Amino acid sequence: MNPNQSKAKVQNAKNTPIKILNGEASYINFLDALNAFQLVRELRQATDQPAAASFKHVSPAGAAVYTPLNEILTESYFVEGLDLSPLAIAYARARGTDRMSSFGDCAAFSDEVDITITIRPACPVTVEVGK
Repeated sequence: MNPNQSKAKVQNAKNTPIKILNGEASYINFLDALNAFQLVRELRQATDQPAAASFKHVSPAGAAVYTPLNEILTESYFVEGLDLSPLAIAYARARGTDRMSSFGDCAAFSDEVDITITIRPACPVTVEVGK
């Protein structure tokens, strides 16, 4: 949670698609999660490729769909030597757009997260938004 923000409560019908997995979410955390989810969902539908987004303070810091990385991009995204899934590559591309703004981001993924996504640092708040 951002220290200058109070906790947020989301009140909805019984079948809310939101589930807090870790930590306490602030209002901005919820907005980031909902906006990022909508973006990756639409990217997946439009391209039929795995998509990932990095949101920070209600703005996208980066978004990308899967396309293979060449050697230069692999180095610039700091993923050389890693065996990454298409979803992890989409996330490396999304975070690589602006690594400084992505620090402490809300990450969103169009598909089920796999073990190769764990290249990112642990997040103090984890919000899951259903499909």
